[in-house]
Amino acid sequence: MLVVAACAGCGERITPPEQVSGDLVACFIDVGQGDACLVRCPDGTSMLIDTGPAHDGAAVIDSLHAAGVTRIDHLIFTHPHEDHIGGGEAVLAAFDVGKVYMPRTSHTTSTYEHLLEAIQAQGLTITEARAGTALLDLANLDARFVGPTEDYEAVNDCSAVVFLQYASRTFIFAGDASITAEADMLDGGWVAHADCLKVGHHGSATSTGQPFLDVVGPHVAIISVAAANSYGHPAPATLERLEGVGATIYRTDQSGTITVTSDGTSLEVQVAGARVATGTGQQNNRGAVSQWSVGCSRQSACA
Repeated sequence: MLVVAACAGCGERITPPEQVSGDLVACFIDVGQGDACLVRCPDGTSMLIDTGPAHDGAAVIDSLHAAGVTRIDHLIFTHPHEDHIGGGEAVLAAFDVGKVYMPRTSHTTSTYEHLLEAIQAQGLTITEARAGTALLDLANLDARFVGPTEDYEAVNDCSAVVFLQYASRTFIFAGDASITAEADMLDGGWVAHADCLKVGHHGSATSTGQPFLDVVGPHVAIISVAAANSYGHPAPATLERLEGVGATIYRTDQSGTITVTSDGTSLEVQVAGARVATGTGQQNNRGAVSQWSVGCSRQSACA
C-alpha cells in the first residue's frame, strides 16, 4: 500500500497511504429485472457497477445526474447479459468514463457487440475483471475484484465480483455469480465478511449458498429484482438462507431505489418506496431509514 519505497541510503521519504473521510454512498438503482449500482466514494471516485437493461438506460442516466455525477471513473460490466449491460451504450454516450472493466468471456448477442463498439468509439480499452485486480487502494478505502477466480463456461459464473472496504465497513457486489463461483472464491480465500451484500443473480436459488453466507454474514442484503418476474426471483430458499444469517433484506421490487450510506463506522439504509421487510413483519415507509453501527445489534438508529 506504500506508494514510494525507500531505498537504502538514498534518503527518499516514504509516503504514507492516503486517508479519506466523509461518506461512501451506494445507490442500488431500481431497473426492474436487472442490476445497476452507483458507488460514490469519499475520495471523489465514482463507480458504476452494471447499467441495467436497455429500456432502463435513461433511468440510470437520470439517477447519475441527480447524484451530481459528471464522470464515471470505473465502469464495471459484471458479465455480458442484457439485464446488466443493456444500458451501457447510453451511459457511455452520456458520461466521461475513465476505465471500463469486464470479465474475459465470449458472448455473441447484438447487445454485447454494440456495447463493445460503443467502448471502442469512445477511445476506451477494456481492463479484464479478475480476482486480485485492484480498483482503489488507499489507507482506509480499498476496492478490488474477488471474482471471477478462473474461466467458466457458464456466463453467470464469469461475473466480476467486487469487494469494497471503507474503514470498518465492507460491501460485496456479487453480480450473477452462482454457488459454483462462490465456492471457488471461498476456496481461494478471496471473500470475507461483508456488512452489505448485493445478492447474486437477483436472489436466484442457484446463488447465495449457505457456505458463502456463513463466511460473508451480511447485516444488509440488497436484491435487485422486478416485481412478479417470470423467473420466480427471489427464490424462497435464498430468502430463508439470508434470514437465517440475520440479514435484513431490501428489494427493489418492494422499495424502489435503495441507498446505503456509510461513514466508515455506521451503515444507513434509505428506501425510496414503501416496504415490508421479508420475514420480520416490520413496515418501512417511504423514505424510511435504518441504521447500524459497529458493535451494536441490528436495530433502527442504534448509535
